[in-house]
Order: sequence, then structure tokens, then C-alpha cells
Amino acid sequence: MAHLFEPFTLRGLTLRNRVAVPPMCQYAARDGLAGDWHFVHYGTRAVGGAGLIVVEATAVVPEGRISPADLGLWDDGQIEPLARIVRFAREQGCPLAVQLAHAGRKASVGRGWEAQRTLPAEQGGWPVVGPSPIPFSPEHATPAELDTNGIRQVVEQFAAAARRAHAAGFSAVEIHAAHGYLLHQFLSPLSNRRADSYGGGFANRARLAVEVVDAVRAAWPDRLPLIARLSATDWVAGGWTLEETIELCRVLKTRGVDLIDVSTGGTAPDAIIPDGPGFQAGFAERIRREAAIPVAAVGRITAPAQADHVVRSGQADVVMLGREILRNPYWPWTAAQELGHAPAWPLNYLRAAPRGVS
Repeated sequence: MAHLFEPFTLRGLTLRNRVAVPPMCQYAARDGLAGDWHFVHYGTRAVGGAGLIVVEATAVVPEGRISPADLGLWDDGQIEPLARIVRFAREQGCPLAVQLAHAGRKASVGRGWEAQRTLPAEQGGWPVVGPSPIPFSPEHATPAELDTNGIRQVVEQFAAAARRAHAAGFSAVEIHAAHGYLLHQFLSPLSNRRADSYGGGFANRARLAVEVVDAVRAAWPDRLPLIARLSATDWVAGGWTLEETIELCRVLKTRGVDLIDVSTGGTAPDAIIPDGPGFQAGFAERIRREAAIPVAAVGRITAPAQADHVVRSGQADVVMLGREILRNPYWPWTAAQELGHAPAWPLNYLRAAPRGVS
């Protein structure tokens, strides 16, 4: 069986190991522009030996930002600040992907550590949109229902952002269709009550996600991989289910998606999630087996032996570490050492390497 520090290939991209950094919002951008915080944050984790980094939710349009401090790729001026980070990470042997996102009805809120409620215009907020006029919570504004022209524009905005991602030098693109954001809002019956071709049964609710994948795949080089992040379940009766996720993954595989980044939840604020070590890995395993597509597992994976087990046991092809790699950007070095593999220490730091490492 494969192990955590075995290379992994997706199309023309080969990762040096199966340790990945998932997208985690930093809430440090101005007008969607990456700054010094982003350069240091992502650069440090590239130096630390990760096989892949997925840059945080990057909005395809200003009103698609979660907060006013989110990154964006809706304007050509946002390309070069990201390209600077991409170039540095590549020099460290770590390719970067970027997560393209639209927050829909969960847009226009405070930064992650602030109150999660819709911001008024005087605090930098803006009107929000969604599949149906159903607010996420009592603290969130009721979204305007997207009409077919608005839906068409969303598809075009994702494709345009993918072209800018290529201009910035990213090695992969991830489409964000999880965590209760716009594409997930269309997937889930909890937030999608439409009566047209984008609502009702599974095929209609999945239509926008498939159209976005088709548009991005057409705009993205065929030699480079395309990733989709999905919430495998809403954790609420009557919501989006694992069985629907598996069926969608079968469809996305035929449309050119190469890896499913498996998470859960985000559509219902009152969902009861049984949080615990590796609590989402079982979902990844079923998707990998039943949809026959490579997957990444994320969710309370912290220990080297635990992460290695996820790969060796066939639960996932890639392991994503979020909070743990925030705490320790150099986790891949220590994990490789603990598991008996050669860590990717940069020459600049060799003087601090354990004995026997060169």
C-alpha cells in the first residue's frame, strides 16, 4: 500500500508526498489582494515540506467574498501578488492550488474571529444572493434569488478566475462546493427550494456545480489537475447526503475532476456534528471506493501515525492537515522522521536537522 511520504501524481502534477495544507481563510486581504501575511503564511508551510498547499477561499467576484478581508481573483490586478507566493513555494518544491469560491447567502460577514452576521453597508457589507430567498440564520440577511442570467454569470466568473489562476502560475484549481457556500447551497434541499431546472431533484440541484466544473475545466489547462471540495453530508435530516455526494462524484469524474477534497457540514447552523479524531475519513473512504475517484481526507488528523494510516488503509490518497499545520508549519519534517522517511529539509536549515539527516 501507499504511505504518507510516497509521491502522488494527478495528471501532469506529481506531489512529493501526500501531506497537504487545506484552504483556511486568513482574513488578511484588502480589496482581494494578497499581502505580506499571505506570503509569509504560505511560504513558511512550503518551506516546511508539505506536498501541496491549497490557498484559501478566493472569491470569483467581490460579492462572493465571505468577508471584506477575503482574497479574490476577479481582477487582473490580483494576479501578481498571488504569483509572487506561487513562485516562492515552487522554489521550495511545493506546488500551490487555489480554491475558487462564491459564498452566496453566507457572504458579507465579519472576519472569522468576529460575529458571523451580515454586515450593514456602513460596515462594508453588501447584498447577498442564493438559490432561494432563505437566510442561513436569523443573523444573516435573506438572499436575493439568482435568476438564470445571474446563474450564467456565476459560471462565467468561475471560468474567468480559473484563467487568472493559470496566469498566476497555480498548479491546480479547487472548486469550493462545500461548507454551505453558493454551490453547496444549490446542492442542498435545505437551501434550494427552486422550482426551475436548478431545483428539485438531484440532477437539477447538481446542475450549477456541474456547469461550473465544465466551465473551469474548459478554461484550465488539460495537463493540470482540477479538485472539487464537497461536504459529504449536511448532518441534518432532509439535507444533502453521502449517497448524493457519491453520485455527484461519479458525475464529476466524467467531467474532468481529478481529486475530491472531502469535508462535511456548513449548510445548517444547528447541525450536530460528531467531532473527533479523523471524524470525516470514513466519508472519504466510501467516496473513494464507490465513486472510484482519488480523495483527500481532512478533519482532526494530527499525529503522523494517524495520517499514515489514512493513506495505508486506503481511506484517502492525500491527507490534509489544517489546525495542526497552523500550530506547526514544519509538521512534515517531524512526521517523516518519526515514520522512518527522509524529511525534505531545506539546505538553509540543515544545521538544525537531527543527526543522520542530510
